[in-house]
Amino acid sequence: MDALRHGWPIRVGAAFTLLPAETGFAPGASAGRMLISAARAVTLKLANQREAAVPEAPVLIRGAEPFDLEAARAVADPALDLLHPMKGPFAAEAIADAEAARAAMELARIAGVLPAFLVDPTGLGEPQALEAADLAAWKDTARLAIAARARLPVAACEDAEIVAFRSFDDLREHVALVIGRQTGDRQPLVRLHSECLTGDILGSLKCDCGPQLDAALRAMAEEAGRGGWGVLLYMRQEGRGIGLVNKLRAYRLQDQGFDTVDANNRLGLPTEARDFPVAARMLDLLGVRAIRLMTNNPAKVEALAAEGVDVTERVPHALPANPHNERYLSTKRDRTGHLL
Repeated sequence: MDALRHGWPIRVGAAFTLLPAETGFAPGASAGRMLISAARAVTLKLANQREAAVPEAPVLIRGAEPFDLEAARAVADPALDLLHPMKGPFAAEAIADAEAARAAMELARIAGVLPAFLVDPTGLGEPQALEAADLAAWKDTARLAIAARARLPVAACEDAEIVAFRSFDDLREHVALVIGRQTGDRQPLVRLHSECLTGDILGSLKCDCGPQLDAALRAMAEEAGRGGWGVLLYMRQEGRGIGLVNKLRAYRLQDQGFDTVDANNRLGLPTEARDFPVAARMLDLLGVRAIRLMTNNPAKVEALAAEGVDVTERVPHALPANPHNERYLSTKRDRTGHLL
């Protein structure tokens, strides 16, 4: 992931060497083929080029002319769709190692870069090499542990404790805020809150994240006042897992008229990429087995249940819309199944 952020080549398995289209730094590099995500292929009307009808599989395309980095970035970035019309024809090639191709897409998403690569380009140095299994090992939640904990009085409740979690080689540090006194015989009120710089810190009106965070803390404080307790899991997965830069790119597309789902897909990114197994691991490390979950998203309940968390109650957490987030909330209701 560090190599992708720096624009260095990587080699996933034995199938191919990849240079990230967005960040690639290799003067004169060019390649006859590109690897792009299924969502980006649909946007570019290239999905019908695939040989096998696998909806989520990456697509390996060959152009009429080799792709240099400028042409590759035009394929990767929807902001360039009108400035650089695509020149075909394009043809799909079979992907020798589908697992490696999927791992490359996942690596790009986690690194926060656009999921598009030059394949086996010329003019490169030695690539960083890894196997698809390395990514699976990196994502293993057993590697997550409690790193520190301390008393943290907050505006909503002076009786609070913050707990920081760290994995061996993941720079993201998730935290839990325990409101009230933790007891083993009472189910806590729990909120999984994904980091949102624009909403939580800057007060953005485009989403409901900031108000939801504040309301969750108030509800947990009220719970503590009645002898209960609450846990806020603050997850470092901005933009539902696509990263801050890509979230802002999606905002720009929303200003052009696309909803949140279509904006993510035009970037070649998934609608939902949050890591719920990490949340389950955090609860387990806190000794929490059963919870009352504050959410409007039934899929979140299902995801936690699949990881062994006993969700005994879904507590609605809807807040009033404003003129800037009405469409955002409608999209959550109509396209991603939120109960609003």
